[in-house]
Amino acid sequence: MHTFTFAFFFLFSLNAMAQQVHSYGKEITEANALLPAELITEMDGKIEQEVKFTAKVNEVCQVKGCWMTLDLENGDEVRVRFKDYGFFVPKDAGGKTAVVEGRAYVDSVSVATLRHYAEDAGKSEEEIKSITKPEVRLSFIADGVILKD
Repeated sequence: MHTFTFAFFFLFSLNAMAQQVHSYGKEITEANALLPAELITEMDGKIEQEVKFTAKVNEVCQVKGCWMTLDLENGDEVRVRFKDYGFFVPKDAGGKTAVVEGRAYVDSVSVATLRHYAEDAGKSEEEIKSITKPEVRLSFIADGVILKD
C-alpha cells in the first residue's frame, strides 16, 4: 500500500509541475511551428507570409494585453497584434514561450505609432520623446496564440 501511495503522490507532483498551456483566439497547435531563425529565413525576400512560429515573449502591452513582442534571437523582435482586435493576452506573459499562427509581414511603423507602443509598455516620457524615426520591421497579426509557462 505504501508503494502505491508513494507512486500516486509522485505522479501527482509531476502533473502539478507540468507546464501550463493557455490558448487565445483561434485554436491552434504547436505542430510544425518554426523557430525564430527559421522564420527569418522563411521571410527572406517576402513582403508577407502565412506562418506559425514559436519564440519567447519579451514584452506585453500593459494597458490591456493588446500586443506583445517576441524575441527573434538575433537582436530583433517582432510585434504581434491580434486579428480584428478580437482577443488579448495576459499582461504578465513576459518571459513565457508563445506559439503564434497568422500573417507575418514587413511594415513601416510611424513615429506616432512607435511612441504609442512605448507608452503602452510603460516607458518613461524621456524614452517616448527619444523616438524620432519611423522603423521598417517585421510585424505579425495572430489568428491564434498558445502561451506556455
